[in-house]
Amino acid sequence: MFILIPGGCGRRATLRSIGGVSGAAVIMRRRDRVGPSCRIAAWAPVPRRATSARNGGVASGGAWRPMASVFDFVPDAADGTPHPLAQYRGRVMLIVNTASRCGFTPQYEDLEALWRRHREAGLVVLALPCNQFGAQEPGDAEEIARFCRLTYEVGFPVLAKVAVNGPGADPLFAHLKRARPGLLGTEAIKWNFTKFLVGRDGRVIGRYAPRIRPRDLEAAVVTALAEATAPAG
Repeated sequence: MFILIPGGCGRRATLRSIGGVSGAAVIMRRRDRVGPSCRIAAWAPVPRRATSARNGGVASGGAWRPMASVFDFVPDAADGTPHPLAQYRGRVMLIVNTASRCGFTPQYEDLEALWRRHREAGLVVLALPCNQFGAQEPGDAEEIARFCRLTYEVGFPVLAKVAVNGPGADPLFAHLKRARPGLLGTEAIKWNFTKFLVGRDGRVIGRYAPRIRPRDLEAAVVTALAEATAPAG
């Protein structure tokens, strides 16, 4: 049994057990019919005297170490059920914030083609719809899924709609942005169809602007797929 010491949904937080063991956790936010709730996706014990949580890591005895990898996150599927990214351990992921009414929306076709070419080698494409840019994703999960299926014959997972910027940003995207800042070190995502490439070990190895077409990522994807599997612990 743990007591949560301020942090809250969508952020790193410190936990203290009733027995006195402290640790750092990734606290995931999930919405259901009764409103937002949280669940712990990862917890790592650290000495009580050196417990802190900031910037995606924990300080222990003066040493800094990263706390989370992409595999630690559990976004929601389109139907609201958990979709643990740990299931993709050892594979290469391309994670994209998408929208159905954007000038970049035709990139769905390129994403699908890229996925079909490399899925047997271990590529996973994940789309997370977002309505923060020009309100270009206003539909609900069913509408989004139907659009993707009928317009672009999308076969890769299209997960639940998320926010990618601001205080309500999805924890996965908060992590991706910290791991790979954009131009001039800015973390904020600028528009729909920003792409993050994640290696087999869970490291975020590339961030690509919306104007970069998925077909132009072929070489980067092939290089990532060629790396030996070295799952993050």
